[in-house]
Amino acid sequence: MGAALLYGCSAPGPGDGGALAQGVVWQLDEDHVDPHGEWNRLGVTDLLIQWTAVDDTSFLPVGEAQAAAGLRSAARSPDWTRIAAEPWARNVIVGLAGRFDETSARAQAAQLIEQSRKLAAVRPALHVDGYYFPVEIDPTWQRAAALGPLLDALPRPLWISVYDNTNIGGTALAAWLDGWLPHHVGVFLQDGCGVYARGPSAARGYADALAARLGNERVRIIAEAFRPAEGGAFRPATAAELAPQLFAYRGYRTYLFDGPHYVSPQLVQDLLDLQAAEN
Repeated sequence: MGAALLYGCSAPGPGDGGALAQGVVWQLDEDHVDPHGEWNRLGVTDLLIQWTAVDDTSFLPVGEAQAAAGLRSAARSPDWTRIAAEPWARNVIVGLAGRFDETSARAQAAQLIEQSRKLAAVRPALHVDGYYFPVEIDPTWQRAAALGPLLDALPRPLWISVYDNTNIGGTALAAWLDGWLPHHVGVFLQDGCGVYARGPSAARGYADALAARLGNERVRIIAEAFRPAEGGAFRPATAAELAPQLFAYRGYRTYLFDGPHYVSPQLVQDLLDLQAAEN
């Protein structure tokens, strides 16, 4: 997510005035290149950038090597120097090349690995704490195991993310991953609460099963900070909806998905108020 990873660090519980979250996710696109927030008030020091190139458009400088891999420059790029100075971006996990469409991303995984190799050579002005390959994994992806050898071409520390909307259970999910995922690759567990796939307690059970099989140092949690809205869209979770997730995941490094879209300064304050009420 190379500096030393903060693997397995414990987050204080909700009743002792400790951090509610340690990280925030930013899903970068050309309409969201300037993230601002107060996530550090929750304890956030880590930033996970979903990707730095999506659908062949790069938000990092494009040189000859990157262009040869099929990348072109975005019309607007982030102010990486400003972001590096934010208290919620002290440690940055740099997402590499992805696609908005999951089916296309999986079908083109080898091409995205090659683009990612070229992107990783362009280091933004950030404290880079690792890398993330943004082709999301779940047990319905029948050819997922073919990704394993490809991941060896990417820089380390390296992370992927996994979800389970079919509810095979944490133990089965952990065994499946352990059967093919390289042992140096860390896992972000998408908790599934944002789409009501499970509640916080069940999501914690998934994380515990992954940690038992893969090792505590390889598991972090993405807390989905959204909920379904009318018309197939999503809305920000309320503090009453999101707080139980954050309380349940204490002991794991927890990342809010995603901050710029869903976690406003007002939601931050509401979460702090709920935390204070727990004390």
